[in-house]
Amino acid sequence: MGSGAWLRLLLALGALWGIGAREKVLGTLGKATLLRIPRQLQEHTLDFGEASWKRSTEEPQRKKFLLKFSGGNYTEFEPGRMRFHTLDFSLEILNTSREDGQLYEYSVSKGSVEEVWQIQLEVFEPVADPSIRILHQELSNGSCSLTLLCTSERGDEVSYSWDSRDNGTWGICSGNGSFLNLSYSLRSASFGCVCTARNPVSSRDVAFNSSQCGSEQPGDPGLRTELCVLLVGLGAVIAIVFVAIVIFRATHLAKRDQNPSWPVPDHSQVTPASTSPTIYAQVQRVQKPKGTVPIAASSSCTTIYAVATGPPPAPDGAPRSPAGSPTPRGHSPLSQEPTTVYASVTLPVA
Repeated sequence: MGSGAWLRLLLALGALWGIGAREKVLGTLGKATLLRIPRQLQEHTLDFGEASWKRSTEEPQRKKFLLKFSGGNYTEFEPGRMRFHTLDFSLEILNTSREDGQLYEYSVSKGSVEEVWQIQLEVFEPVADPSIRILHQELSNGSCSLTLLCTSERGDEVSYSWDSRDNGTWGICSGNGSFLNLSYSLRSASFGCVCTARNPVSSRDVAFNSSQCGSEQPGDPGLRTELCVLLVGLGAVIAIVFVAIVIFRATHLAKRDQNPSWPVPDHSQVTPASTSPTIYAQVQRVQKPKGTVPIAASSSCTTIYAVATGPPPAPDGAPRSPAGSPTPRGHSPLSQEPTTVYASVTLPVA
């Protein structure tokens, strides 16, 4: 029985059981994915002219129409995301996303019978270029021992394997997994180990040379990245300390300006000059006797008005400190008030 007969049998059984033959297709994230149908279904589509593409939904009992084909014409329900090829009736997903990973169904109607072909689409993110890091190294007695780690930053279901670049290393680089332990003599010829990162839709590799023992792997940004992070963090700490010092000094100066050691005098408590006491002084003129000039029965006095400045009298009548005493600390000299002084001066009479 040929392959065509087996396919017809599967389709017939699928139509009888309400299910169709199924295949699995792998799609790459961000790239186009083409869903094809077998040659026999293409011929049946040409014969009967009634077909459709559908996709399963989150509800098992419901399906979504993507395209309907009838009599040589077709209708697309997602033209911006899907493209229908009339040559082989295949359906192309233009930009495959993770949400496109569904069960697709192509059905051909021929009278009362429907033939179904199902495609399970699985979407994978491709692997990125891997890198190799030296996790451990030891130099002893002219030999080198290394522990290597191979990683890829992106990719779904990534697997790693190691192999030799040439056939002269006797399988020293063979291994599976991300880690590889090496031990070899530095006097031996240089050789290379290749790490391959792969998944169902992509594969990338990177090489490590044995002469790099004790040095940083070129293209491995691990150590340089750690150093850059350390320098950036140190610079940020220095900048924060500098800003804190500037703010502290500015705050300290502002407080010192607002609270000086000598307070500003309160002019509202200074006694106005109009209330200053008046000094009264009496000057008596004394006349000398000349001949028969009679002596004045009473001496005339002249009153002199003067003002002197001194400490104001205490409210309770207590004596104040002398005017010459120093001003108490913390009090302004403007708080002193004028005081009345009485003096008598006797002048000779001519």
